[in-house]
Amino acid sequence: MIKTPYLTVDGIIKLYDKEENFRGIVLIERLNRPLGIAIPGGFVDIGETVENAVIREMKEETSLNVSIESLLGVYSDPKRDERFHTVSLVYVCKAYGKPIAQDDAKEVFVFKRDDIPLDKLVFDHKIIMTDFLKTNL
Repeated sequence: MIKTPYLTVDGIIKLYDKEENFRGIVLIERLNRPLGIAIPGGFVDIGETVENAVIREMKEETSLNVSIESLLGVYSDPKRDERFHTVSLVYVCKAYGKPIAQDDAKEVFVFKRDDIPLDKLVFDHKIIMTDFLKTNL
């Protein structure tokens, strides 16, 4: 049997109000291990596109309906997840409304650019968020 890394998606959600004012970046506090602050995301289901997976995962964890703006990048360091080898496609998304923690999210936060707690991010999310901040906002 062939063994491959687990395929995941993450979504950097840029949250706006109805007047198109930027409110901040949505991050979650994880309910399950590894515990900590994270970019919302999860596993791609069999038969699902990565685009549909990121839209689904964002809805499941934050209750937000997102639109995909762009692909930030692919993150594949075998040590990025302490549980097992994962490869994540990270999308930049846009959403409106009030995020509500659901599913694997214990709590949801909205951070302004300068308030993002980079040193508290789990997995390789500090690297991902740093890459995002270099090219966005």
